[in-house]
Amino acid sequence: MFIQTEATPNPATLKFLPGREVSGTGPVIDFPDAGAAARSPLATRLFEIEAVAGVFLGSDFISVTKGEGDWQHLKPVVLGAIMEHFMSGAPVLSDADEAPDGAAEGDSSHTDYAGEDAEIVDQIKEILDTRVRPAVAQDGGDITFDRYEGGVVFLHMRGACAGCPSSTITLQSGIENLLKHYIPEVVRVEQAF
Repeated sequence: MFIQTEATPNPATLKFLPGREVSGTGPVIDFPDAGAAARSPLATRLFEIEAVAGVFLGSDFISVTKGEGDWQHLKPVVLGAIMEHFMSGAPVLSDADEAPDGAAEGDSSHTDYAGEDAEIVDQIKEILDTRVRPAVAQDGGDITFDRYEGGVVFLHMRGACAGCPSSTITLQSGIENLLKHYIPEVVRVEQAF
């Protein structure tokens, strides 16, 4: 098994490409800590490595965020854990029928919108799903819609995007400008916490 690695804009996160499906066509899954990883044998195995601080499972990639240490020493250990997991035949998720905590689909909002706001929110989600999310997935992360309030769009940043030094620039210069261009009602984009 050959696993490729790619750097991400976040120096604390590396993207691992095992050459096979990880979360498939289902939701991307963010495990910000070991406690959240209980439903994923793969994430649990990765969190057994002391320096691993976060795991993000994409359709065909795994983003791993480190705490202390350097990638020179950590990367071979992470590669070994990923390889052992896939060679063992264990599932990526222990219960694939239920969306695990940290699952992120295109719509993480629990708010219902009506009238003009509903149309604006639909447009925002469409732009995020077709133009933004595929681009940030290439960098090992994901950005999902949280809510829309009075012209302000709130977004969740996951995987390599969470904690990335350039995330503020991505939100304000990239996504905000894109949304403002297509949707004049958008006045600002902020990160949801």
